[in-house]
Amino acid sequence: MDDCISQMKQFVTEHTTGLAVVIIAVVAGLFALRRHMAGGVCRSKARLDGKTVLITGANTGIGKETAVDLARRGARVILACRDMVRANRAADEIRKRSGNGNVVVKQLDLASLKSVRALAADVKASEERLDILINNAGIMMCPKWKTEDGFEMQFGVNHLGHFLLTNSLLDLLKKSAPSRVVNVSSLAHENGKMHFDDIHLDKDYDPIISYCQSKLANVLFTKELARRLSGTGVTAYSLHPGAIRTELGRHMTQSMPLWKLMMYAPMMLLWPLIKSPWEGAQTTIYCAVDESLQNVNGLYYSDCAPKQAKLQACDDVAAMKLWDISASMVRLA
Repeated sequence: MDDCISQMKQFVTEHTTGLAVVIIAVVAGLFALRRHMAGGVCRSKARLDGKTVLITGANTGIGKETAVDLARRGARVILACRDMVRANRAADEIRKRSGNGNVVVKQLDLASLKSVRALAADVKASEERLDILINNAGIMMCPKWKTEDGFEMQFGVNHLGHFLLTNSLLDLLKKSAPSRVVNVSSLAHENGKMHFDDIHLDKDYDPIISYCQSKLANVLFTKELARRLSGTGVTAYSLHPGAIRTELGRHMTQSMPLWKLMMYAPMMLLWPLIKSPWEGAQTTIYCAVDESLQNVNGLYYSDCAPKQAKLQACDDVAAMKLWDISASMVRLA
């Protein structure tokens, strides 16, 4: 053991300069990788005084950071959340961090069409305007669960709940035009496929396939929504926020077999390099406020810049078919 230590000391002494260069290179490489992972930052200084914003799932993660930013810009911010205890706690924090007391909490369970309709009715009755709707809430890779209305959970929460909410608030959004709808999707949409013959994946459920389908649905919904809203002054955007240090992936360990978890284990070493919630919120904020997007509609964004969505997300026929199926499922008039 002593000989080994002596040899190591001798090696370090003889190669001090080389080792220093290697260490500096590694640190610089990690710094560059961390900066790359951080992504773009919204540079817009736009104010939102007198405007109203509604954000789903704003009690944690990128939703909460988005709420802080928009509240700092002077907006009235509505946090639409399922857990009222956590939502009220988050609202207190947002008021303190933003210096804006005009932050309110309303209950919303996207796994219940009744709850979605109740929130929409409440907002239409209590709010004179709605300038920005941010469909941020979501669930990721959960087991085969069903919503209150019998829909597969990820498709029901990530797409159908927001589909109904958006359509229920369209009149208020049109009244407040120019206004915006921002749908938080994911890069996972690139691996997605719309299983129109088995939309709830009852024949062969896989949490990853379900999640990718729901995120593709977000992009297709945005595309068709933009087409239908052309000329109304309401614009729609979808986006990939990036890989972020949030609790969104909390169900992954429940649904993944052990061998898959072991494969992903080495990736945990990259955890410190993944985006923070503040960094992950930047593209959402960009789509919500940047002045350059005022006359742009239906595009997909990542790192505060437009990105070309994958072929399946550009399918006009699939987008229209998804709209019709979704409208039937939620009994949209």
